[in-house]
Amino acid sequence: MYQLKRAIQILIPFLMALCFCTQLQASTKYLFKVASIAPEGSIWTKRFRDFAAEVNEQSNGEVAFKVYSGGIMGDDQAMYRKLRVGQLNGGGFTMTGIGNVVPDYRIMGVPFFFRSYEEVDYVQQGLMPLFQKAFNKEALELIAMTEVGFVYSMSTTPVSTLSGLKKSKVWAPEDDPVSATFLQTLDITPLPLSIPDVLTSLQTGMVETVFNSLYGNIVLQWFTKTKYISDIPFGYAYGAILLDRKKFSRLPESYQVMIRETAGKHFGMLIADTRKSNLESRQVLVDNGVAFIPPEPADVLVLNDKHDETVRRLQGTAFSEEIYQAAVKLLNEYRNRQDK
Repeated sequence: MYQLKRAIQILIPFLMALCFCTQLQASTKYLFKVASIAPEGSIWTKRFRDFAAEVNEQSNGEVAFKVYSGGIMGDDQAMYRKLRVGQLNGGGFTMTGIGNVVPDYRIMGVPFFFRSYEEVDYVQQGLMPLFQKAFNKEALELIAMTEVGFVYSMSTTPVSTLSGLKKSKVWAPEDDPVSATFLQTLDITPLPLSIPDVLTSLQTGMVETVFNSLYGNIVLQWFTKTKYISDIPFGYAYGAILLDRKKFSRLPESYQVMIRETAGKHFGMLIADTRKSNLESRQVLVDNGVAFIPPEPADVLVLNDKHDETVRRLQGTAFSEEIYQAAVKLLNEYRNRQDK
């Protein structure tokens, strides 16, 4: 029964994508095949489809996107390999999934870096030109940043202290040296898994503590097992909408400008959608029996202190010293303005 249910879950997004493809106008000249692990029906795929529809309309049907959602093209690493050989022309990638390609893109994901979304927005705006330049060097066009939001520690059993966390089986995203290194500073050795493997691992008891946004916890169904959430943001998670730069450069200049502007519009709204969904998800989780556990104040101090140690370990390897200094400068600028 489980295998049948899983097959149906995989097949439905594929059939939807196939139907969408058959509906593309005959006038299509530029077709971009893009993929994402975001579940079909989530705010992320809804906004991308809205973006794709407007691009198609604005180009009089000449530019179209064929969308494969729900991980049917594999995880981030699999999608990137398909992009490189031309099976895909772009996709929605997580920060952890694309960090191996552009390590500096990881910088905003360092745990306990940001205190608010206002700080996030200010730093992101300042770093965007650097991110775009770094992706261009890898033959990729960064047309928008996406957001998962602030992520929390979520467990199958109550975890209210660091000592309790150390006794838990803790997950870290595969190929994510940032989260893994932070946990290692706490004397925790995490189990690396790709995002699609997490729910099964929670069900089997292979992992007991994971990290996600409140909305992500719901759409990925992790909340069915993680009934306890430590009520302090662990870090900030985000993603990238990337297109193959070579294919993108073949578009008329007017279409390139239009795609960037349309992406700014729709993915700007997506960030607002994401934050609203995360806010509303707190009550949804409570209504479904999830308990929010306040952390011990002494542990909060330790967690914040470990941020600096993590950065010292990661500079020059997981990301450059230059990008870290640029991020810190922007963050300090924002905080200094708020203190005046």
